[in-house]
This record gives sequence, structure tokens and C-alpha cells, in this order.
Amino acid sequence: MALPTIVLASASPRRAALLRAAGISFSVRVANVDETQFPDEAPDIYVARLSRTKALAVAQPDEIVLGADTTVVVGGKTAGKPIDIEDAKRMLRLLSSNWHEVLTGVTLVRKGESLTEVATTRVKFAAMTEEEIAWYVKSGEPDDKAGAYAIQGLASRFIERIEGSYSNVVGLPIETVYKMLGVGY
Repeated sequence: MALPTIVLASASPRRAALLRAAGISFSVRVANVDETQFPDEAPDIYVARLSRTKALAVAQPDEIVLGADTTVVVGGKTAGKPIDIEDAKRMLRLLSSNWHEVLTGVTLVRKGESLTEVATTRVKFAAMTEEEIAWYVKSGEPDDKAGAYAIQGLASRFIERIEGSYSNVVGLPIETVYKMLGVGY
């Protein structure tokens, strides 16, 4: 089934790879927006707001623009991208032996109208030793990743279970995007 070409409001190579793999044609126009979470802003509201802000920041008439934002929630708190090595280690210690949620806000904008969904996936990490955490952080893979890990990379060895969309954990719930493209877009 042919889908319309979209504009991806993101520089994420992971999102681009997921769209390509799903056969969704797109161009990239990066949205530069403040990604600071508001005090007491719930994680689902946060990713929905950012995805909408990103899409609207680059939207042009007669285009379908896709904005997305992903975060990790562990113990009810948002664990965004690590700010340094110690922060990455702290996040991985929180994830070790625990369940967490990955939330991605997805917004499609067309002709000034927006449609936003939030996808949630539960992920269970295996226990990680301090040596494993140090090794993983040293690999550089946690850099610039929500929750300090990439499920599609080296961190896959620490994933015990997943409930929900795998592509959501990578950074874009493709089945959600596909469904949204079919709803009047």
C-alpha cells in the first residue's frame, strides 16, 4: 500500500532507519527546540508536547510532518539522555534487574492540524554487574540515548523481556506511525 511522503522533524539516524525499513518515504528537516521537561510534567505529557512542538516547528503547508520524542521512565521518573559517563552509569544501575517503560510521543501535522499519540513499551533488564555497566558505558553506545541504552545494539544482551513495540524502544513506533498515516492523512 502506497503511503504519502512525509517530513521527519528529527536528525535521529535510528528513526530514519526504521522509516526506511518500513518503506515509508521521507525527507528530513531538523527541528531545533528546547527539550527541557517542565517541573511536575508527567512523562506521557512531556513526550506528546515535544513531538508536537518539533512537528509544528518545521511544518509547511501541503506537507505531512512527523515529530517524535522518546523517553525512558523508571520508578515513575523520567530518565532522559545521560549528561555524562557517571549519569549513564547511574541510569543503568536503576535499570538493572528492573522493569521500565519507554514512551514515544508521535505527532503528524498536516495543513495546520495535528494528531498525537503516545506509545508505551515495557522492558525488563537483566541484572548488570558493575563491570558490565563500566564496559557498556565505555563502548560509547549509551551516549545520546534515552535511558542510556540502545536495545538494537550491545545492550540487547541485557534485555530479558519486552512487552509492546520493539521499534518504539529503538525510537519510533512504526506501527503507530502507519496507523496514523491511514487516519485521514
